[in-house]
Amino acid sequence: MTTRTVLLDGSTLTCDEVRAVGYGTAKVELGSPARAEDAFAAAREQTGPVYGRTTGVGANKDVEVHEPGLDLLRSHAGGAGPLIEPARATAMLTVRLNQLLRGGSGINPALLPVLAEAINGGAAPPIRLYGAIGTGDLTALSTTALCLLGETPWDGPRFRLASADALPFISSNALTLADAALACADLARLLEASVRVAARTWRAAGASVEPLAYEVQRARRHPGQARVAAALSALLDDHSPAGRLQDPYGYRALPQVHGAAFDALDVARRAVTIDMNSAAENPLIAGEAAWHNGNFHTAPVALALDALRAALVQTASLSTARLATLMEPAYTGLLPFLAGSPGKSGALILEYVAHDALASLRQLAAPVTLGGAVLSRSVEDHAGFGTQAARACLAAREPYEIILACELVAADRALAIQSGERPEDRSLEAEVEAARSALAD
Repeated sequence: MTTRTVLLDGSTLTCDEVRAVGYGTAKVELGSPARAEDAFAAAREQTGPVYGRTTGVGANKDVEVHEPGLDLLRSHAGGAGPLIEPARATAMLTVRLNQLLRGGSGINPALLPVLAEAINGGAAPPIRLYGAIGTGDLTALSTTALCLLGETPWDGPRFRLASADALPFISSNALTLADAALACADLARLLEASVRVAARTWRAAGASVEPLAYEVQRARRHPGQARVAAALSALLDDHSPAGRLQDPYGYRALPQVHGAAFDALDVARRAVTIDMNSAAENPLIAGEAAWHNGNFHTAPVALALDALRAALVQTASLSTARLATLMEPAYTGLLPFLAGSPGKSGALILEYVAHDALASLRQLAAPVTLGGAVLSRSVEDHAGFGTQAARACLAAREPYEIILACELVAADRALAIQSGERPEDRSLEAEVEAARSALAD
């Protein structure tokens, strides 16, 4: 398999590219380091107090400290919990390297090719799951910095970070953004697949295509709704409806519900993409000055990811509703539960599996942005919890995939019986797993 190359230039990194690099199907190539070099030169010219370079951090912001860097890294590398997957760690390095190429950190640009070497060599720092609240992935990046310094074991290269490089390196939400990028890339594929699965259910149930008409979409003009209706119409071009006046909401309102999910995904990807290609360090080195700021706050990403998970629940709920119609002879013309003979259970258990997964998905959709935190002697008095929103989106992939797989298995079973075939003699568990593999491709 040919490995593609992703150019990191601080401006054009996408969620799909982060996923490709994270899972090893792409390597990175460094773009021009000019902006990073300019920021490095400007940082060395700074006089007076600069947060984290000449002072402590947090509540110690007014305390003058000589070369605080190593103490900062050692004190902040205090994450807890299990190690994250290597793909997430590699994706984090990719995002952080791209941000550093944007300029604004003031870090030594000699670090940039070293990070590229680590990424392309598959070196993953041993990052613990817990330690951030959406105002900077401090534990993850401090651990990475100690790996570079040789104080924490890893398979990657070493680099002697200077004291002045410490805060500029860890002042980022790179892991949160990497998780969000991975989730957006995977959920985009699953949402696309959900339309194809729904089309198969549509055929099995003989549902009307009237709700998909162009006139209906033109009357409301939500872009996602029109997109979904057009995609379904193309997939059902030769479909012969059963002739019912109106179908349940699982069919009739599908363009509206799935369309809203696509729109929410677009908003989330835009928010994540902006932050992956931004200089969000505090302080920001821009021009000849160091600007103390709040660009580290993940509110835009957290809010967008909260909305995306809520939208997923809506589409998943419609999937279980369509699954219920496939169990009904009134919609399929077949025996209850798509059984092979009267009185048999057929595909009944799929409803239980799907609703179990839906319950998990609902729990994951709880908004993180309703929370708050006051830390560091009340100096840091707010948090966006974008980290938790991103993790929840990653976790949402599995139950959403399972729900779609249950619908796909039932739809294919119904279509097979309608065409004169008998249901296969293998377990439904095997069929669901096969459907999940198909959805993941």
